[in-house]
Amino acid sequence: MSTFAAVMTGKGTGAISTVAVFGDSAEAIIKKIFKLAGTKPAILKAGKILLGTISDGCETIDHVTIGCEGTNNFAINCHGNPLIVEMIMELLQRQGARLVTAEELLAKTLRAEKPIDTIALEAQLTQARARTIEGAKISANQIEGGLSKTAREWLENIDTKTAEQIAAEAGQILEASQTARLIIFGCKAVIAGPPNSGKSTLLNCLCGRQKAIVTDIKGTTRDWVAARCRMETLSVELIDTAGLDEKLATTPKDTIKKAAQQKAIQILEEADLVLLVLDNSETCNPLDERLLEKIAGKKVLTVLNKSDLPARFDVGKLPEELAEMVQISAKLGTGIENLTEKIRQVCGVAGFDLKTAVCITGRQEGLLEQLKAAKSREQMVSIITELLNGRLSV
Repeated sequence: MSTFAAVMTGKGTGAISTVAVFGDSAEAIIKKIFKLAGTKPAILKAGKILLGTISDGCETIDHVTIGCEGTNNFAINCHGNPLIVEMIMELLQRQGARLVTAEELLAKTLRAEKPIDTIALEAQLTQARARTIEGAKISANQIEGGLSKTAREWLENIDTKTAEQIAAEAGQILEASQTARLIIFGCKAVIAGPPNSGKSTLLNCLCGRQKAIVTDIKGTTRDWVAARCRMETLSVELIDTAGLDEKLATTPKDTIKKAAQQKAIQILEEADLVLLVLDNSETCNPLDERLLEKIAGKKVLTVLNKSDLPARFDVGKLPEELAEMVQISAKLGTGIENLTEKIRQVCGVAGFDLKTAVCITGRQEGLLEQLKAAKSREQMVSIITELLNGRLSV
């Protein structure tokens, strides 16, 4: 095994940054570049925390602490200036360490600690990226139980279970995974609708602070604005887009408005959920055909805004796929609790069992799709074995 180094903290300036060093030569490298404060020699023993300096020859790079986390496994805690971090990483590379991502290094240290199957390893890596505590719990439950346990049981009972039974169970896991991923990684919710329907006001209301400019002028939002908020078990990234308007999209002279329309369409295509905001105080005008086309097949919640004004909107004229709706006044903040609960219901996260077997990576999803289509037990054994012990992609 080689020696690896990775920056374990996020990008940007911070008070402290952590650089992990792991591998056969990790201790030898640390001894070359680290000088313990005082006159005593540094003893790199597991569990020790040492104070000193990292130096490149005669030049001191930074005052640091070294955490000895295990055999040939160290954490350098330095100041968070990105230039200092970069200098330490370059020094480690010159000393023979291979620079990798935090996820790659974590995978290597986890595998070195004890042999675990690939599903369990992917679950531990996913825990670190979970947006909510509930998402971390779902990932943790896949380690000994969940998908890992289900895959082992499939192999143990391969002679007694029919191919149809296994395929059906794989299909159920794939279906549940769509909801689980929203809890783990968060939901991208696009606020869409005609100009001046109150989309920006709704964004400001949900995120609790002014993120978007609000005026009575139609089409104020030319670009997209994003904010993140928490709705119990669901972390939601709210994206306020320019109102879709066929005339703006085809206006040859105003390239800014045209670009905003194109960007709004792109964001819609990537959305997990569409909050279709309509003005309850206006008569029901035909909705933009491009909008209906882009949201077809997606989770859509119709939000009838401006309930503080006299109602003139005829909901009976809405297409059937837009029937899931809630009334609010984003300006006054009324109906927002009902809206957030409705969002959780539409996303399927309300009451979701955190111990459900789910797939949490593209690798797992692809193999389960193959398992659904497998025609023989031999094929199934090969796919399930790959699911448990296949190569990790990071």
